[in-house]
Amino acid sequence: MSVAIPPRRDPPGPTRRFYGQLTFAFFNDRLGFLTRAAREFGDIARIPLGNETLYLFNHPDLIRDTLVTNQRNFRKGRGLERAKVLLGNGLLTAEGEAHLRQRRMMQPAFHKQRIAGYGDIMRDYSVRRVGAWRAGAEFDLHEEMMALTMAIVGRALFAADVEHEAPEVGEALTAAFQAFSFGAFLPFSRLLERLPLPSMRRFRRGRDRLDKTIFRMIAERRASQDDRGDLLAMLLMAQDVEGDGGGMSDQQLRDEVMTLFLAGHETTANALTWTWYLLSSHPEVEARLHAEVDALGNDPSADDLGRLPYARMVLAESMRLYPPAWIIGRRALGDFEAGGFTIPKHSIIITSPWVTHRDARWFPEPERFDPERWTPERVAERPKFSYFPFGGGTRICIGEQFAWMEGILVLATIARRWRLRVTPSHRVEPQAIITLRPKYGMQVVATPRSPSTVAAAWAALNRLGSDPDPT
Repeated sequence: MSVAIPPRRDPPGPTRRFYGQLTFAFFNDRLGFLTRAAREFGDIARIPLGNETLYLFNHPDLIRDTLVTNQRNFRKGRGLERAKVLLGNGLLTAEGEAHLRQRRMMQPAFHKQRIAGYGDIMRDYSVRRVGAWRAGAEFDLHEEMMALTMAIVGRALFAADVEHEAPEVGEALTAAFQAFSFGAFLPFSRLLERLPLPSMRRFRRGRDRLDKTIFRMIAERRASQDDRGDLLAMLLMAQDVEGDGGGMSDQQLRDEVMTLFLAGHETTANALTWTWYLLSSHPEVEARLHAEVDALGNDPSADDLGRLPYARMVLAESMRLYPPAWIIGRRALGDFEAGGFTIPKHSIIITSPWVTHRDARWFPEPERFDPERWTPERVAERPKFSYFPFGGGTRICIGEQFAWMEGILVLATIARRWRLRVTPSHRVEPQAIITLRPKYGMQVVATPRSPSTVAAAWAALNRLGSDPDPT
C-alpha cells in the first residue's frame, strides 16, 4: 500500500505578471518592498527575484533559527557572495572553517580590555574633529562622521594615520558601494562586472583608490617591522597554516584589512548620523542626553560608559529605526521546514533588521523615536531577535563592542560641546545600498553649547510638557 506524499507547500508572497517585475519593484524601493511583503504576507514571504527565490523571514524565532540554532544549514547569501569583488576573501566573506580560523585569529584585538584601551583614541579624535567646527556654519554631518570614524579605526586597529585621506577615500567608497549594490542582487551580476559600463568603471576606480590606502598601511608596517600590539601586527605575525606555514601575503592582508577598515567605520558613521538626525527633531530626548553628559563634568572615557546609560539607549533606539545593516542574507544548503512550510535548498533566506525593528508586535508605535524602549525591564519583555543590528550566531559582527563604545563616546563627546539641527530645507531619505546611508547626506547647523550647562540641562529636562532648550 503506497502512502501519499503531500505536496510541498509554498509560503505566500507577491506574484509577478512578467519576468523582472518584482526585481524592478525591489530596486526601485528596497525598504518599502520588504516592508510591504512582511505586512501583507506574514512571517514568511516567498519572493521570486530574477532567477532566484528569496524567502523573507520576519519573526524572531525564525531569525534565531537561521542565524544561530540551525546556522550550519546556511552559508552567506548572494550579497556577501558578490562582496568578494570588493572585500576579497576576508572575515566577512569567508565560509566554514576558514571563517572560524580567521575570527579566532582576530578575536584578541576585540577583547574587552583591548577595546577599553581604544577609548582615549575615540575621545581625543572626536574632540579634535569637532574643534574645527564653526558656530552657525552649515556642513554635511555624514561626511564628518565618516571622516571621524575612519580616523579612529585607522589609528585604533592599524596604528595608521588616514585622517588626511578621508575625502578621497570617502568618494571612492561611495562610488564602490553604489556600483556594487546595483549588481549584487541581479542574476547576471558577474557579467555586469566585465562590461565597460560607467558604473563599473567608477567601481573599479573606487576599489583601486581604497587599495592604495590599504596597501600603503601594509607596506609602511612591513618596512618598520614594529610590533605595536594592534590588529595589523597580529595579522602580520599570523601563520598561513594551509600554505607553507609562512606569514600572510600582501593580498591576504589586504582582504582582511579592507574588510575591517570599511566595516569598522562605515556602519558606525551611519549610526551616528541617523542618531543626530533623530535628536535634531526630538529636543526632549536631546535635553536628557545633555543632562547625562554634563553630569560627567569631563569628556567621557571608557571608564565612564557605565555612567552613560541614556546615551546607550539613544544609540540603540537610533539603530532600531535606522539599522546600518538593513538586510542579512543566507543561502540554504538543504531543504528545511520553517513555519509549516518547506523551504528548498539553494533558496536565499533574507532577514531585515529594518523590517523586524519596525514590527508593532515587538515595538508599539514603531515609527516613534523612544529611547525608553531600552530600559532593562522593557528589553526583557521582547524576544531576543526582535532586534539584531549586529546579526547573530558565529557570524555576529566581531566589532560589536568596539562599535558600541565608539558610538557612545563620540555621541557624548559631541553632545557636551554642540547642539546640531538638520537644515529645514534638507531632504532626508534613507538609501539602502550595502549599508543604510542618508541618500543626500545630512546638512546640519551646529550651535555651541554654553560651558555651564549642567543646571540648565536638568531644568530643561524637568520642564515636562515644554520644549526644553538647555543651551
